[in-house]
Amino acid sequence: MNNATLFTLCCLIWGSTWIAITYQIGHTSETFAIALRYLLASLCLGGYCVIRRLPLHFPLHIHVKMAAVGLFLYSLNYTLLYLAQAHIISALLALMSSCIIYINVVLRRWWLSEPIRKEVVLGATFGLVGIICLFVPEFSKVSMDAALAMGLAIAFVSFFCASTGNVISERVLSLGTPVIQMNFYAMSYAMILLFITSLLLPGELIIPTSTEFYLSLLYLALFGSVFAFGAYMKLLKQMGADKAAYVVLVYPMVALVISTFFEGYTWSLLSVIGVVIVLIGNAIAMGKIPRFMRRPSTPV
Repeated sequence: MNNATLFTLCCLIWGSTWIAITYQIGHTSETFAIALRYLLASLCLGGYCVIRRLPLHFPLHIHVKMAAVGLFLYSLNYTLLYLAQAHIISALLALMSSCIIYINVVLRRWWLSEPIRKEVVLGATFGLVGIICLFVPEFSKVSMDAALAMGLAIAFVSFFCASTGNVISERVLSLGTPVIQMNFYAMSYAMILLFITSLLLPGELIIPTSTEFYLSLLYLALFGSVFAFGAYMKLLKQMGADKAAYVVLVYPMVALVISTFFEGYTWSLLSVIGVVIVLIGNAIAMGKIPRFMRRPSTPV
């Protein structure tokens, strides 16, 4: 698949997973729900590897890096994001998610010695402005209090963990590790960590009995984890963590389109302008507007 197809696949799937996540809340702890999601996802990926006889032996340092991806991207990121949602509205989460791109840019420069790409930073800024336009009505409902401050802090840590996992993933993939095997191990390590955390948490571990919980779990595991993260990791490998992260600014628009049909979301002129700005930012970040691309320095 080309980059445009992979990008679109990520946006369409992750833009729809928010519906499935609503059916996960309230049935059991967040950590146990996410652990079950990665259990199913790792079983699917592991079964595929066995059937296709894909190599599963990697050096210890690769396993350490894949475990780090499981910890930061698949465990801490999702657990903290679920916790943040209990304190702040989704509009604020969508706005804050734009910081992932900026953090990715800095971490790629620091850890991977990759150059800071002007078009990515500029495109992300356009995207940030577009997201603000999209969710202006929601922001008017927000008032700062202790719970909101806590939610904002948790969300920021979540996005920092996501960026850390993104950059480590790029490093692992750059060393020649195939996407499917990396996701299999990273999700397996995440699943183990989350199950252990669920058992150590105070209170009784509740096993969900609702049919809707397991149907949504199946969608989240198969589409949200196996397919979407597979496409995202290929994007990350081919484009870099900075450009691939622009997905987080586009899929909220998909969620709003779906909300139009399921929840009666009403579009305004400002929200339409916001969509246009996000798309312009995407074009800039992906290098589709040459004027904004970083030019290599000419030798003297």
